[in-house]
Amino acid sequence: EVQLLESGGGLVQPGGSLRLSCEASGFSFRLQAMGWVRQAPGKRLEWVSTINSGGTTTFYEDFAKGRFTISRDDAKNMLYLQLSSLKTEDTAIYYCTLSDQIPRGQGTQVTVSS
Repeated sequence: EVQLLESGGGLVQPGGSLRLSCEASGFSFRLQAMGWVRQAPGKRLEWVSTINSGGTTTFYEDFAKGRFTISRDDAKNMLYLQLSSLKTEDTAIYYCTLSDQIPRGQGTQVTVSS
C-alpha cells in the first residue's frame, strides 16, 4: 500500500522559508517520479513541482520557479520541497504525490502571514 507522510509545514512570515518533507513507503520509491501539489482554501488542487526518478530533472509551475526547490533522497525514501521567498498566496495544504498528482496523505499546512 502506497503511503506518503508529509511534514514540515507551519506558520511563516512573508519572505520566509520552510522545508517540507515526505516519507514514502509501500512502493519502489527510487523508480517513481514524484511531485508536490497544493490546495489553497476555497481553491482547486494545483500542481507545484515534479522530479523524475533519479532526481536528474525537475519541473516547476511558474509560481514556483526560482523560489521552490524539489529534491529527493532515494536511500531514505524521502522527497523534499524547499520553499523560499514565501508569499501570502502560498498559503495552502501541500501534498506529495506520485506522478499521478493524486494526494494520498494528510498533507502539511503552510501558512504565510505577518
